[in-house]
Formats: sequence, structure tokens, C-alpha cells
Amino acid sequence: MTSKFRYFLGATTAVMIGLSAVAGHADAANLRMAWAQDATGLDPHKQTAFSSLRLLELIYEPLVRLDADLKIIPGIATSWEFAADGKQLTFKLDPKAKFQNGAAVTSADVKASFERILDEKTGAANRANYLSIESIEAPDAGTVVFKLKQPDAPILTAMTDTNSSIVPASEIAAGTIGTKAVGSGPFKLEKWDPNSKAALVANKDWAGGATGVDGIEISVLPDETAILAAMRTGQIDFALLNDPLIATLVPNEPKLQLNRAPLLAYHVLQLNPARKPMNELAVRQAISCAVDRKAVLDTASLGEGQVTGPITAPFFASDPNSLFCYKQDVEKAKKLMADAGFADGFSATVIAATGEPPTAAAEAQVLQSQLAEIGVKLDIKMMELNVYVDTWLKGDFDMAVALNGGRPDPYTMYNRYWTKNGNLQKVSNFADDTLDKLLQDGRAETDPEKRRVIFAEFDKQLAEKAPWIWLYTGYGYTAQQKNVQGFVPMPTGSLVSLGKVTIQ
Repeated sequence: MTSKFRYFLGATTAVMIGLSAVAGHADAANLRMAWAQDATGLDPHKQTAFSSLRLLELIYEPLVRLDADLKIIPGIATSWEFAADGKQLTFKLDPKAKFQNGAAVTSADVKASFERILDEKTGAANRANYLSIESIEAPDAGTVVFKLKQPDAPILTAMTDTNSSIVPASEIAAGTIGTKAVGSGPFKLEKWDPNSKAALVANKDWAGGATGVDGIEISVLPDETAILAAMRTGQIDFALLNDPLIATLVPNEPKLQLNRAPLLAYHVLQLNPARKPMNELAVRQAISCAVDRKAVLDTASLGEGQVTGPITAPFFASDPNSLFCYKQDVEKAKKLMADAGFADGFSATVIAATGEPPTAAAEAQVLQSQLAEIGVKLDIKMMELNVYVDTWLKGDFDMAVALNGGRPDPYTMYNRYWTKNGNLQKVSNFADDTLDKLLQDGRAETDPEKRRVIFAEFDKQLAEKAPWIWLYTGYGYTAQQKNVQGFVPMPTGSLVSLGKVTIQ
């Protein structure tokens, strides 16, 4: 990666091909948008790819949302209240909330949605966050009561997630979730041609008020240089960019604006402790000591980010320098390998997804070079995103380069991986009594400062046990024409504020 200029080679041809669906479009009431990676599916409860969540959050809504400061604000619910003992959570729904089929959103839909999430057969991504729910009551159409087995401080934060969106009970009964998209969000999905384009139209019944545009036309252009070239010629109004090599070029364009915000999502090398020799603590720790995290960040992402420990939420995050072996120590790594009986190293395969993130291949190559210093011979296997996600969910890998979502609360961020009942236990392949207890303690504690202490210990323990090697957090990038107004960048990477964007 010696020159940014090479990224423009062939961009003109790519734009001509990729924009055939929108070229010549002149209706300013529609936002012409592009991104490099399309959604992999339409089920809001099951999708884990960032590209899927970015599309689905424009169609569906959860009970509550996060704002740009990570504060909880109304979604479908207008108010909420915990009982004094912390074991009951009551929501009042917005009486104006309607699904895009015209039906009112009622407590029956909320109850059915959460029962679907809790059903193990669904395979819901957020299921582990709701295991404290004992029952769900719907005393009237506008009220929902969650009765909990124990106090659960982070459950409200969990409910802000797109994976906790409210879907119509009628669509659940019909078995059409994932084949149709019927939400209550700012836009309806009018058409979706996977890996090509999508057309969204404004939901005139959206309880959030009138949208700023009549619709959004989304083009999928796998080459982000083509996206930037299209923006330079005015064919695209707004774009989601993932590649820092491209994003850092945007400020050079006088007609364009770059939005850049620190993300909670983290880049990580996931080890599989269920496979030899990663089942050996000393081997995992050796890999941690051998990795120069700053070099990975600087090479793969132009230094656009921060080295991170496991917890990325600002309130709970530890200083990475206080964590185990966060300064590269190759000699210590070699000794740990020898102590584990692998002085001559071993061979393994690391999987990475093509395009999500765009830095994945570069990260894998830097890690391959660094681990070679302690005799670990890495074979890099690149996969299309849908294949990678399926493989990842099965835990069918030696190692995986990943970009995982962060959360403002450590419990909702990690319980699905590191508790014994976590629904992504197959991905982590690591059960540990200490980690499980710390997460449960942090879940039940309501005092913020006491929770901070609990999760600082969790951070320390996770880094020391090294089932994964946390690398860095990056930035979320969007680019827009300067006549596009009202977009608010989010630390979660959310694009939900497109519901209020206008074109001047």
C-alpha cells in the first residue's frame, strides 16, 4: 500500500457499470446513496453483518434507541420505568406508531417479537441479553410489562439494538420474517436486488414525523474508489465508506464533506480455544505477546483509530497499557511457546471476509508476518461475506480476523460470547467461570461506579486469558455532497438519522 493514487485506477469504468441503475436520475427529493457491501438478509433478529443492520435500521424500530451521546431515547416506546426492586420494566408505546402495512404497533407485537427472540429455534443474535425475562405481559394495547427473574441493569441498553426490533405479530405467525420487510421505521423497502441496488420509500405513517426525503436509492458498488468517483461527478449524494484509505481522500474534494466518528466496534483476531494448540493458555498468551497492535493499526488503517482492550465503551474502558502483554514482547512470546511445547511453532488457518471490513486482508497479512516471528505459520483464507458469516457462526475456524460490534454496556456487548448460556458460545468456544461470574455480577449491580470496577476486572481477565487478541477501534466514515444536511454520525455506526436528512 504505497500510494493512495492507485485506488483511482479503473474507477471511471466501475462507476459507469455500477451506477447504471441511477445514472441520469435528477429527482432531488430522493437521496442517491452508495455503499460497498450489501445486506446479507432481511431478518432483523438474526442478521449480524454490519451491512445488514445498516439497511434494516432504516426499516425497523426497537422500543428505544441511542442518541449520538449514547443516551437512551424513545423509539416505539415513549416512556419506560423500572420497578423499585429492579425486577419489572414497563413501557408505554407511542399511540402513533404504525407498521408499514398500516397496522398499529401494539403490545401484542412487542410480546410476540421478544418471544421470537427468546425462542432458541429462531437463532436470534440478541437472545442472550434477555435470559432474565420471566414473562411478558400486555395489559392493554399500549402497555408492555417485562417481569424479570433478577435485577438487570443493561437490559434497557440491549433493547436499543436493531437485533431487538419490533416486528408484526401477524408476520411472525405467517412465517414471513426475513422474506418480507415490514417495520415501523422511517422507510419502506420497495425493492431489493441483492448485491446490486435497493429502493426505499418514505413511510408516511412513521411516528417519528415526516422524513426529509421521499426515498433513498441505494447502489452497491464493491469498489469504494468507484463510490468516491461517483460522488466527485455528482452522481451520488451520500455514501457509507469503510476503507480509511478512501475516506481520508474525501477532504481533498471541495464539493464533499467527510463525517468521521470514533466507533465502539473493534477489530480483533479471534482464536479458537477449542482447537489445538489454541486450547493451551500459554499459546494464546504467546500470540498476544507477539502481536504489535499499533503496527496492525498503522498498516491496515493508516493509524485511523486507537489500540483497544476488550471493552470499548468510554465509561468502562481500561487503559490498554494496563492489560496483559499489550506491548509487543517477542522474546516472552517465544518462551511461552517453548513452555507449552511448541518451540518450533505450528501451522494454522486464519479466515477473513472480503470487503467487511476492507482492512481485513491487510490485517491478516500483518498478523501473518508478526506471528511468523514465533514460528506460527498462518495460511490466510479469504471468504465472501455470507460464507464467512456462516463459517464464523459455526465456530469452524482456527483463527478469524473480525470486526465485531461494540455496545455502550459491557454486559450486552459480551454476554453472548463469554457466558455459559451465551447464544454465540459456538463462536467464542471458551467457557470460563471467572468471566461468567463477573458478567453476571455486572448485570445485577445497579451502581455505575461499582459496575465500572467489576468490568475493569473483566477486561483484565479477558485480556490475560487471551481467547481473542483485541487490536483496535477505528472510525465510522460517511461522505456527502455539501447540499445534504442533517446527518448525525453515531459511535455505533448507525445511519438512522437518514430519516431526517434533507437535500438543500
